[in-house]
This record gives sequence, C-alpha cells and structure tokens, in this order.
Amino acid sequence: MTAKKETFYLTTPIYYPSGKFHIGTAYTTVASDAMVRYKRLRGFDVRFLTGMDEHGQKIEEKAKEAGKAPQEFVDDMAAAAKQVWSTMDITYDDFIRTTEKRHKEGVERIFKTFLDNGDIYKGEYEGWYCTPCESFFTENQLDDGNCPDCGRPVHKVKEESYFFNMKKYASRLLEYYENNVEFIEPESRKNEMINNFIKPGLEDLSVSRTSFDWGIPVPGDPKHVIYVWVDALSNYITSLGYGSNDDSLFNKYWPADVHVVGKDIVRFHTIYWPIFLMALDLPLPKKVFAHGFIMMKDGKMSKSKGNVVYPEMLVERYGLDATRYFLLRELPFGSDGVFSPESFVERTNFDLANDLGNLLNRTVSMINKYFDGAVPQINGLQTAFDGPLQRVAAQTVEVYEQHMERMQFSIVLSEVWALISRTNKYIDETQPWVLAKDEAEKEQLASVMAHLAESLRMAAVMLQPFLPNAPKQIVEQLGLSEDFLAWDTLQGFGKIPAGIQVVSKGTPIFPRLEVEPEVAYIRDQMRGTAAPAVEEPAVVEVPDVPEIAIEDFSKVDLRVATVTECEAVPKTSKLLKLQLDMGYEKRQVVSGIAEHYKPAELVGKKVVVVANLKPVKLRGELSQGMILAGEKDGYLTLASVAEKLPNGSKIK
Repeated sequence: MTAKKETFYLTTPIYYPSGKFHIGTAYTTVASDAMVRYKRLRGFDVRFLTGMDEHGQKIEEKAKEAGKAPQEFVDDMAAAAKQVWSTMDITYDDFIRTTEKRHKEGVERIFKTFLDNGDIYKGEYEGWYCTPCESFFTENQLDDGNCPDCGRPVHKVKEESYFFNMKKYASRLLEYYENNVEFIEPESRKNEMINNFIKPGLEDLSVSRTSFDWGIPVPGDPKHVIYVWVDALSNYITSLGYGSNDDSLFNKYWPADVHVVGKDIVRFHTIYWPIFLMALDLPLPKKVFAHGFIMMKDGKMSKSKGNVVYPEMLVERYGLDATRYFLLRELPFGSDGVFSPESFVERTNFDLANDLGNLLNRTVSMINKYFDGAVPQINGLQTAFDGPLQRVAAQTVEVYEQHMERMQFSIVLSEVWALISRTNKYIDETQPWVLAKDEAEKEQLASVMAHLAESLRMAAVMLQPFLPNAPKQIVEQLGLSEDFLAWDTLQGFGKIPAGIQVVSKGTPIFPRLEVEPEVAYIRDQMRGTAAPAVEEPAVVEVPDVPEIAIEDFSKVDLRVATVTECEAVPKTSKLLKLQLDMGYEKRQVVSGIAEHYKPAELVGKKVVVVANLKPVKLRGELSQGMILAGEKDGYLTLASVAEKLPNGSKIK
C-alpha cells in the first residue's frame, strides 16, 4: 500500500486586474512557484492557488474607461494574466476568479453565516475611502490627508453599510499571535499589526457598499454588495469547495500552509482574515509570509517615471531562467529590493554565464578530451581536495533545506552558488591539465572529472525550484536522464554511474551578455512603458475663442462642494439632479452627466461649482450653478479637488 502523501497548500494573493502585471506581481508569483516546486520535489501533495480579485468600484471605473462592460473587462484581464503566468512557467493548480459561480455561492453562504451568528449588523458608515486600495480609514490613520498605503487622495463617504464586529475577536486574535509565533513572517510585520491596529482598538469593519453595484449582492438585501475584503479573502476556501456540495478539497488541504502576500496587504490577511475564520469556527492558516517590494533606484515603479519593468520583456530577450534567477537571488524575500538594468546584466553574466555555464562547459570539454566522453567512476578520495568538496556538497543540501523551509530564497541560492564556486575552485586546485600530462596521475584525473560531474548534478537538483530549464540541460549534457534530478539522489556523493557518455560538444546554457548594449536595451524598454505625454496645446485647434482679461475671469466664482444626494431627472436620459453642500449653504444643481455617472457614484464626491451663475430651470428643476467637467473623445470626467479642501473654498 502506498503511503499517504503529506499535503502542502500555498496561495498567492488574488491580484487586482486594474492594469498590466509588472515584475512586482511576477515576483510574488515566482517566489510562490519556487516554493511549491520544492515541495513537489520532496514528495508533497501540493495545491497551489492563484487568481484574480475582479469586483469593486475601481474595476467598474476601469471598465468604463476602457469602454467595456465590467465582465468583459475582467475576462480580458484574466486571459492576459494567464498568459503572463504561462510565460513565467507558473505551475498553479487552480486559478480562482471572484466572478465565478463557485466563488459567489461560497461568499453568499459565508456572509449569511456571519449574519445568522450575529457577527454582522447594519449601520451607517462615514469615513475616508481610498478607491484604488478599496480601503476605509479613520481621520487618525490618514497620512497628511492621504491614503496611508498608496499616498493617493481619499474621499469622504457616508452610506448605509453592514459592519463586522471586529472588537469581539480582538483579544482572541492577540492570543493566537502569542501562541503561534511563526504565524506572521517576518516578525516585524506582526509588531506593526499589534502596535498600529490592534492595541489602539480595532474598528468594526464595513463589509458592504451601496455606492456601486459591481459585486456580490448581500443575501436578502440586494441594494448592498459584499465589500471587497469579505469577497476577496474568502477565495482561499471557496476555491477548495468550502460550503459547496463537494468539500473534499477543503477537507484535504485546509488549513493553508502559507499565504504569500505583499507587505501592503498584511493587515487584511493577518487581522481581518483570521477573524473571519474564527467567526466561521475554522482553523487559521499556518503562516502568512509578507514580502517586500521591488523598488527602482528612483523609488517605486511608476508609468509617470517611465521605470516600469514587465516580465515578458525580460523573458523574451534573456530567457525564463535568467529572469526568475534574478528576482529570487537579488531580492531578499521579506525585505525591499532594488531592480536596475546593471544588476540584472551583472547577475546573468557573473553567476549564470561565468560561474555555472562555464563550469558545465569546462567539465564536459575535459571529460571528452581526457576520457573520450565517458564519466569515470569515483573510487575513494584520490586528491587532497576531493573530501573538502564532498563535505561542501553535503553541507549545502542541509543548509538549503533549512532556509528553503523559511522561504529565504536568496540565501538558498547563495548557498548553491557557494557549491558552484567551490567546484570552480576545485578545478584550480587539482589542475587537471597538469594531471593529464602524467599517466601515473590518471586515477587522480578520473576522480577529478567524476567529482566535477557529480557536483554539477547536485547543483542541478537543487536549482530546479528556481530554474525550470537549466537543470534539465545540465543533466542532458552530462548524459543523464531526468531521473537523476530526483531529490533523494542528493543523499550521498557519487550517484553518476561510471561510463555515462556526456554530449560530444557542450552548448552554453547562458550566453554572456554585452553589458552596455543590454543595459541600454532594458532602459529603453522601461522608458517605453511611460504614460503617453499630454498633447501639446499647439496641436489642438481652438478657433474663434475670444480671449478674456483677468478681470473677466475674476468675475467667475468657483467653489468647492460635496454631493450629498443625487438622482435622475424623470423622463430624461442625460440629466442628474444633485444636492450640494457648499459649506455656507445647500444648493441644487442639474447637470447633463447621466450618461457618464450613476447617481450612487457621485454621493460624497467633491466637485467644483460655478457658484455665481444665474439660476435657471431645466426640465422643471431649478439649477443654481454649474459643475465643472472635462471632455475627451466622448468621455466626460468631473473636475476634482483635494478632499481636504473644505466645502465653500474659493478656487483661484
């Protein structure tokens, strides 16, 4: 009877498809893929989940900008995401989408359970909201009036909402932290959660919205949609069939062994998600690992800076292995790291082409030259350097396993490269070209060739989680089948059978790059990602527009206002009736923007009003002013101002 395999369930975040995936997203996914490849090598029954978070106000807005229905927009983005992961050879077992029926049904059941258990109540929310981050913040949490996570403006929201009673579980969560010291890694992230969010007092969490409708309706109250974090976080169990008629996968793989997330979403995965699971009376994941960001020398990646790097560009020009190697070797997992074209080219040249590629080429060449291509047998320790090399190989395997379990990928790779460097040094120490001149040294020469081949093979085994192609190419050039890449072949030195025939001529697996041209190429590609420049005014024809003096402009009274209510004007398709808080008075304005905005989208929005326009009646409705907007190619966008400007402020 075959022994039952131990399971290993790893998840990435489900990514928000608001734009093309860059190397930051690829970094998370490649690191996760390396971990599950390692676990498969070790004989685990692996479940690897990734996917997309497809609901929310931002997606609704992005779809509108693209001229698509939300479902069409996310369908296209999902196809693009799968293509990127195919390019990166990501070996996921499931790709969950929050618009799928299996997920929607699971989330509805989860929300109803919260309601039935009294964990959710209805109230009214008023606070600051960041649309890009889909997050609410209190006044004290804002950073100089902006979102503390992304630094962008927030806006005041006031609407009816369902709330989750977070306070009920706060002490239980702290106790879990204390009893499970490895639940959050790195530990600094845990300290942030405790000191910044839990100890100051957890606020009850708004878990529904009424200002947009692209989401899963609240059971029994469809004017509300279930807010993103209940919706999105639940994917980790709905993908396993939790709450469905078939929960066999859930029973097999839950709890997750590790959720891999970026440091910007630690709060949601280490506070909200554990509390939701406690409310469902389910086991918590064993670990949440929060990695850092890939930074550029001039700060974060940004289209406006022209410094965005897309993984497809690197893979197409430099190969999959070089791209994956750089991401996992250069950047310490758990801390921020810096990408630069120079460091990418240097890593490829020095580590891959020089150290590894050249070692393989020299080894194959010497076995062909000195032993007609047949790998000799290891017959004891024939040189003074054989034993030290074997000990380094054994120690590398031991240290590798320790650091791999802790997801310290850059350290793991540095240890493998220590073995590769030691093997290169072994060539210099034994000087096979000298041994070959003396027939009496034939046995020592044979031992050297066998040690070189075996060290390369062992390195190839350990590189498999990181480099999908090179390990196979290494054993192929050594004349071996892929059976020699099995993990258990690392136990003991000398697994290559004597007489195995290497290839007659080795092919460089990592060609050396010309530094200056390649650095220039990467920089050019990065500049090509910059957002299109704003058109010069000279190309815009503005015929017959009379000029005005500053005195004329000063007659226009522009004021800041907040939309408090909004509804369609009956029997029209273009007009909306807005109630405005001008700071010093309330006003009604009728605006022809119904084709571009839904009423619910405008409530709480800051606008700019021409306050001294003569009142008029439109379709029988009084309009006391005009809201400023811009129009381009048929799309209309309201002029906006900083949220911190109080109502009634004069625009000058």
